Amino acid sequence: MWIEVIFILLCTSKIYAQTCAGQCGQKWETCSCHTTCASLQNCCPDYRQFCLEISPYSGGMFGGSDFTLLGVTFDQTSKIFCRFNGEIVVDGYVDGDGRGHCISPFLYETGWISFDISTDDVTYNRHGSWLSVHPGKLSPDLKATLVNATQWQYYGTPNVAGTLKLTWNTSLIKADKVKVELWGYREIGEPYSSSWTPEWKYLYTLGRDLPNDGQFSFIPKPQEKPVSEWELGSVRVSSSSEPDGRRDVEAVWSDDHALAWHLEERFRRDSASWALGKCLSWDTLERALPNFLNETIDCPCTLTQARADTGRFHTDYGCDIEKGSVCTYHPGSVHCVRAIQASPKYGAGQQCCYDSTGAQVLTADSIGGSTPDRGHDWGSPPYRKPPRVPGLSHWVYDVLSFYYCCLWSDNCHYYFTHRPSSDCRTYQAPKAGFAFGDPHFVTFDGSSYTFNGKGEYYLVLAPGKGLTIQGRTEPVKLENGTLANATRLSSVAMQENTSDVIEVRLAVQEDRLEVLKNQEVLSFSQQSWMDLKGVFVFSSVPQNVTVMFPTGAGVEVRARGGTMATTVLLPQEFDNQTLGLLGRMNDDPGDDLVSSDGEVVPLNQTTAEALFKFGAGWAIANETSLFTYDTARLLDEYYFTPKHDPAFVPAFSFRDDPDDPLYGEVSKMCSGPGSWFCKYDALTSRSLRMGNSTMVSFTSHSAVMRDLEPVVSCGWLAPPRNGRKEGTRYLEGSKVTFSCNKGYVLSGSGERTCQGDGAWSGETTHCVSDNILGIVLGSVFALLGLIGMIVAVILTVRKQKRKAPEIQLKGDI
Repeated sequence: MWIEVIFILLCTSKIYAQTCAGQCGQKWETCSCHTTCASLQNCCPDYRQFCLEISPYSGGMFGGSDFTLLGVTFDQTSKIFCRFNGEIVVDGYVDGDGRGHCISPFLYETGWISFDISTDDVTYNRHGSWLSVHPGKLSPDLKATLVNATQWQYYGTPNVAGTLKLTWNTSLIKADKVKVELWGYREIGEPYSSSWTPEWKYLYTLGRDLPNDGQFSFIPKPQEKPVSEWELGSVRVSSSSEPDGRRDVEAVWSDDHALAWHLEERFRRDSASWALGKCLSWDTLERALPNFLNETIDCPCTLTQARADTGRFHTDYGCDIEKGSVCTYHPGSVHCVRAIQASPKYGAGQQCCYDSTGAQVLTADSIGGSTPDRGHDWGSPPYRKPPRVPGLSHWVYDVLSFYYCCLWSDNCHYYFTHRPSSDCRTYQAPKAGFAFGDPHFVTFDGSSYTFNGKGEYYLVLAPGKGLTIQGRTEPVKLENGTLANATRLSSVAMQENTSDVIEVRLAVQEDRLEVLKNQEVLSFSQQSWMDLKGVFVFSSVPQNVTVMFPTGAGVEVRARGGTMATTVLLPQEFDNQTLGLLGRMNDDPGDDLVSSDGEVVPLNQTTAEALFKFGAGWAIANETSLFTYDTARLLDEYYFTPKHDPAFVPAFSFRDDPDDPLYGEVSKMCSGPGSWFCKYDALTSRSLRMGNSTMVSFTSHSAVMRDLEPVVSCGWLAPPRNGRKEGTRYLEGSKVTFSCNKGYVLSGSGERTCQGDGAWSGETTHCVSDNILGIVLGSVFALLGLIGMIVAVILTVRKQKRKAPEIQLKGDI
């Protein structure tokens, strides 16, 4: 008895001896400071004291957000020091309830930023993470609003003047009196050198000791140099008790914008002339900078392609058809997308815009066309140096110049010389592999089969590209609580090279997905987009998650009807690089299924049992697993047991029996393409709901495949000089017609058609002046007449020569 008590006391004292101070992420035999300890119920007692949760967990990149440290209390006399990224120290504070608070600092980067907490500015042993958000992706409720933003950004141009108004959410600033300041941004130093650096600076105060009533109005005055030379910036509202220009205080910021309203008097006197001078200076600069265009990705040819290619392109928040955007910078377009990844060497971006017909809009035809970017709008790692600073670098090199050349003056030809649209002639749509239902698989080359084992398997293994995607399956529960001889995909885990590991799995709540980063559950309650290490994740609703990797690989996961459907999109660079359950990608369905020992499994000669054996061979091992085992069930069923459960034998076929009570409803529900999968799942799982979700998933995948079908582009056609063209669509079958201005006559083809070989029919079109045509025709007729005279003379001479011997011969006779 006493021995047992002593043993328990020794174990308990050993557990309490372990502390999470400075040890977050560690696991010990006695207790854990790892994020999974909460669900496994083996956390060290002080886990929440040192491994911090915060609220809110995100805020704007410009800083100023006040967030609370949850689960820990402090003495009200304590000081709090918050250190971000191991280098930026910001003073925190303790509130009346003993809760610690931090103020997020200005950061030149987005994504999860680590922070540490100290009470003496020496020992930083409490740890957490803060999500820094791109200004354009931040909720409007968390920003100060420029009322009538166009007025702010065109102020001083013809017919734009008056009072400017700013509004904000008063709860974001805990003060009765506030002040309004202007801060500026620029990038200095030699471009693409070590001296090239960003600069964020306080410029001046617009108003002090103002009531915190959520609004401020003023009539802006033109500034003088050097302040007026700052042309990009943001307005900050903060407590009047803070000194002017103090960094990293609780504040709310406006969007970054062109500071037309504060520029020098010369701009107001003649804005077009002032802007032209800036445009010409930018043109000179661009000619001296490296050409980034040859490393930007090509645009998709159609809107449907652009929206389906989710591994490489994502909606541009400034021109989103789903939200009814005005597309201010792209008039005539209804939707734009941006390349997700910046170009490798220069950090450049690509933007692709489309009109209401789904055709790409080109800058050669419209001011609203697609434009590449020297600075990717969303930035790119390592973020903190130009031109990779999110949002701001893009403004400096691609947006301000658009104002100079196009919006504040009429000189767009300078801008489009350096920012021409990609016309999609070299665009190649990705290939899609698909896993759904009880799991059925459609390979990248279009073959389909069923493998419904229980375990954890490789969906895609592409060692040459560093990409691994794994899937976990679990038995389907029948309505009576028993398990069916069927499985469903319940989790997908993935990683590319050294990126964060992302896992997407079915949540406890029906038809909801849960996302984990390196085994830690992510919340999308505040932000739908997250910049992570080597990967981006987007989830606008709990049923849908999209994961995007630098190679252009994309993974879409959808929760539907109690099951999980997964689409993997891979660009052409993955040809002959993939193995696993989704097959070898090489446009040859005949060798889609390659076993783990290298043997090709012919689909047309293989039984369901043989396919089951093939699938079992792609089981992973604990050493290579990317999955999270954070419950006793997962440990027992997947970690401490074989990765492929040999005891689980599925139903390899189903009986199409008219006497089956489900037969009538299943037959009605499952018809047309995909009906076999629908019937199989409904009858083996005894669930109409599962059969219906399978049918919907198959139909959705078929739609994606149609959207990604290749199209032929013949490329842009120029209108003839002194003429016009009708038609701005350049895909196969499209027609473009030409006409000439008054006083000119058409020469060449009046209509040209884009042919299947990518070439335009007909001949190059010209518009020739009536006078020139008369002169040309007169010259042609004169030349023809002269040639005729010469020919007549030659024929006469030849005739005379033939007659001469005849006369002589007659004389001899």
